[in-house]
Amino acid sequence: MKAVTCHNATLELADVPSPTPAKGQLVLNVLRCGICGSDLHARHHCDELADVMAEAGYPAFMRSNQRVVFGHEFCGEVVDYGPRTRKTPRPGTPVVAMPLLRRGDDVHGIGLSTMAPGAYAEQIVTEQSLAFRVPNGLAPEIAALTEPMAVGWHAVRRGEVGKGDVAIVIGCGPIGLAVICMLKAGGVRTVIASDFSAGRRRLATACGADIVVDPLQDSPYTAGADRGRAKGHLNSIVEAFDLAVGTLEKLQRLRLPWWHVWRAADAAGAATPKHPVIFECVGVPGIIEDIITSAPIFSRVVVVGVCMGSDQIRPSMAINKEIDLRFVLGYTPLEFRDTLHMLADGKVNAEPLITGTVGLPGVEAAFDALADPETHAKILIDPKSDAASP
Repeated sequence: MKAVTCHNATLELADVPSPTPAKGQLVLNVLRCGICGSDLHARHHCDELADVMAEAGYPAFMRSNQRVVFGHEFCGEVVDYGPRTRKTPRPGTPVVAMPLLRRGDDVHGIGLSTMAPGAYAEQIVTEQSLAFRVPNGLAPEIAALTEPMAVGWHAVRRGEVGKGDVAIVIGCGPIGLAVICMLKAGGVRTVIASDFSAGRRRLATACGADIVVDPLQDSPYTAGADRGRAKGHLNSIVEAFDLAVGTLEKLQRLRLPWWHVWRAADAAGAATPKHPVIFECVGVPGIIEDIITSAPIFSRVVVVGVCMGSDQIRPSMAINKEIDLRFVLGYTPLEFRDTLHMLADGKVNAEPLITGTVGLPGVEAAFDALADPETHAKILIDPKSDAASP
């Protein structure tokens, strides 16, 4: 079969063996596959990440000298089954699948390891247990976005964003846009998006962002203040000191045991100062430190962007501002399933993310095109297409 391989950062359309399923696995004809930002990074920086993954206990992550088939965001049609495997879903059923695959006693990441070839190909093998029927006649190009949208949904849930909180999304590439979509699907009333690219800012608006800023012109951390949306955020340590002293002075005027009042307010969640939840969706060195330095006091920062190399932060700044820093990866099976149904039920509109489609011969051109943020966000691969450019 035809597939696009990556070897020493070179993408090549090649003939590779058709996949052979093991027990409990399915073979899919690939209908659509998304090109992920992590694929772009892995093409040139996989060895750095492979070292980290090996240290964390996964030694099979791809290396630059290996020949790997990318592609972990996909929708396919069932065509075959492994031996002694239930014949379900039926042949011809469109499914999406979590990108994990068993090989013996180990589980590997599809599209990021030689042990689990991805969906930049005509066919792919998936785990039957991780494959989900596409409901409601959802188009394959939208179903293929289940994986990146599930990343966004997991990030939003880990951020514990209340509907009345201010959410700030730094970086409006595909994952930033997915986070925006999922914040709005979760009912968050104020979403501020920030990106240097005018094209990506337009997409952020299309995905539902309430306020969109160019960080060269405005700060995303104060952009909502003049509209009353960021009211109460503390922007300096002095303001935090003043709030603590002022609150105690007011409570003592009540002539009641102030600690009982404070404790009751704390139990109700009313004693915590207002703060935004910030989603870092860029993934380049320096961004986390910039957010820590610029964000309001007590901000919660959810790191979604994958920085392939090393980075530096000043813990003393994060400590003095009491920044809550959280890192996220992937999603749970339930979040993946729920994301698929949110897309199929029309609760999330992911169409603005799709800006182009190519065939397998056009994958390298698509990688080049994605380097320009003004033109493209998410390019899909249709293995049946001959399109050489998006």
